[in-house]
Amino acid sequence: MNEKSFLVLLGDSTQDRYRFSCQTTKGRVAIFLVQYEAFIDGEWHAVVRYDTAHGFPHRDLLHPNQAEEKTEFQNYTNAEVLSLGQEDIKRNWQTYRAHYEQEMKK
Repeated sequence: MNEKSFLVLLGDSTQDRYRFSCQTTKGRVAIFLVQYEAFIDGEWHAVVRYDTAHGFPHRDLLHPNQAEEKTEFQNYTNAEVLSLGQEDIKRNWQTYRAHYEQEMKK
């Protein structure tokens, strides 16, 4: 089993990043995590996460009140959802952050 883990900074500051972790077996993605994290009010907050934590590829949209919205990706491979998650976070992290900060004010 091969494993990779790293952090990627987003934008021009150190306030936004995504966490990447992936394990492959025989060249196939077995387990993965891609999670966007925002540094807000002195703390890191997980905002959106793509992973295989429950035995299937899915996205968790996280909220400040601890609620989660789960989206399943049926008929997608782990590798496809891993790529989808990375691209989604790279393209939309600013929107995710803005919504999360707005919810924090409620």
